[in-house]
Amino acid sequence: MPERSKDWINQADRDFKVAQELMIIESFEWSCFVSQQAAEKAVKAVFQKLNAVAWGHSIFDLLRTLSKKVTVDEELLYCARNLDKYYVPTRYPNGFESGSPYEYFSRKDAEDAIFYSRRIVEFCKSILA
Repeated sequence: MPERSKDWINQADRDFKVAQELMIIESFEWSCFVSQQAAEKAVKAVFQKLNAVAWGHSIFDLLRTLSKKVTVDEELLYCARNLDKYYVPTRYPNGFESGSPYEYFSRKDAEDAIFYSRRIVEFCKSILA
């Protein structure tokens, strides 16, 4: 399999920018989800660079696995744990007892998700550099 870390990190960058744009138009649930996607793709870029296999969508699990090869600090794991919470309920109405996802996510949630994602994407870029 060819090494495609550059493709993964480029898509992570694009997703990150889209997450910021979604927050501006007040699509907070999608901003949270796309922030999670940006971080996930950035971590998978590192796995690609290391010729390792990355399975799943939990950034927390991916970073714990990655920590066997590189140092991953507790702050990044904290960011990952929080981003993982946005993977399912931001998209599906059955993530909550009632209502639609857009009713549950706020500007603060989107701001936090973007912050967490930025930290992980920057960390991954530092490894890829």
